[in-house]
Amino acid sequence: IFIFHFVRKYYITSARSIKRLEGITRSPVFSHLANSLYGLSTVRAFNVQSTFEKKFDEYQDCHTAAWFLFISAARWFGIVLDWLCVIYLAAVTLALSITYQTKSPSEVGLAISYAITLSGMFQWGVRQSAELESQMTSVERIDEFSHLEGEKNLELPPENNPPEDWPHNGKIEFDDVSLSYAPDAAPVLKNLTFTINPCEKIGIVGRTGAGKSSMISTLFRLLPPKGTIRIDDIDTSAISLTNLRNKLSIIPQDPVIFAGPVRQNIDPFHQHTDERLWQVLEEVQLKHVVLEHSNGLDSIIAEGGSNLSVGQRQLFCLARAILKQNRILVLDEATANVDHKTDLFIQDAIRDKFAHCTVLTIAHRLHTIMDSDRVLVLDAGRVIEFDEPYQLLKNENGLFANMVKMTGKSMAYNLKEMARIAHELRIRDDSDYNRAHLRDLKGSFINSPRKEDIIEETLSNHADHDVLIENGDFKQL
Repeated sequence: IFIFHFVRKYYITSARSIKRLEGITRSPVFSHLANSLYGLSTVRAFNVQSTFEKKFDEYQDCHTAAWFLFISAARWFGIVLDWLCVIYLAAVTLALSITYQTKSPSEVGLAISYAITLSGMFQWGVRQSAELESQMTSVERIDEFSHLEGEKNLELPPENNPPEDWPHNGKIEFDDVSLSYAPDAAPVLKNLTFTINPCEKIGIVGRTGAGKSSMISTLFRLLPPKGTIRIDDIDTSAISLTNLRNKLSIIPQDPVIFAGPVRQNIDPFHQHTDERLWQVLEEVQLKHVVLEHSNGLDSIIAEGGSNLSVGQRQLFCLARAILKQNRILVLDEATANVDHKTDLFIQDAIRDKFAHCTVLTIAHRLHTIMDSDRVLVLDAGRVIEFDEPYQLLKNENGLFANMVKMTGKSMAYNLKEMARIAHELRIRDDSDYNRAHLRDLKGSFINSPRKEDIIEETLSNHADHDVLIENGDFKQL
């Protein structure tokens, strides 16, 4: 027994670490395989099968090495136990053969039979206990995840809850807000101070790494910032995360679709009637898509929305936002991956359904925010400019004006036209032609952003328009 215990202790010390290593190297294999199957059409379209195969072989080789090491250690343990049993049986048999004169043959046979049974049971028990401890590394990994530190202030006492109709106006204030991803890391947001008025449509632009997504993360409190963020004069750090995030809506660039019924995807908390769900589906032009399935609202959407087009997935996210009716909506380039028709429809729907809401639009394509009330220009985590697009473009040395210039002569002219028309519409709200022309200009960027005849048509239709605008004379328009 003591020898078995010593051998087991010697084996389990290394076997536990080897099994843990095998579990760690197994995860990338499954993850890479799932990602490859999910994006199989994209992989084939770009003809990068060999790259994915090579990466899979690397993951598989790494896992196989760990798995082979674990199997080898288990085989060694089994052979050692077998030899210990053989030595034990040999010793028992030898002892019985020496003292055979004092024992009958039946007693010798019974003793050897018991010795074989006992050694087999000990061997089986030791091997099973060692295997159990090795497999417990899986439980160890689950336990590690279950003890991760949760988000602070996820729920707070009822007295900390804001009013039921909060936010009523949608005013957002950033007061000296800074953010770092680690205590000793450099800040990615540096002393942001600005105010977004109720119902304003704000575009947020900046080069890669400027801090656009980080700023939205602080709004949702995905990361704890330094400074104060107030929504309708209430400090967001003083209320629970559940209350805060329930009052904010977001339509991301990559739509999030749940595997399950249509009802669950647009109303996951079952807060609305079927009539309201059908009404919203009709508003986002998805009713006919759902009616094509016999189960209606109970029709199943596949994992990741694989049985829907990219545009339809984005429209489901839009339907969720419309159902929530929150006063603040965040758009993270929501129309970047959809077709021209869906792009214009989503922009029109947002302009119509969220006219009385505060809308923040993170823009990677400038044409999506040229008709915004104001544009927030970020660079290296700081607010560089914050004003109406038309006013920002007057400063030719400004960062926003330089970003427009970098799009090219044709596109830059169209962007300036959009800013000018949007400026006119804010000053006087009567020009149906200007609204239609602004929409046509938006469509031109999606269809053919560098088409020269767009400029020629714009010049012919507005040859003397700029002169009137510069003089501030709108009576003749």
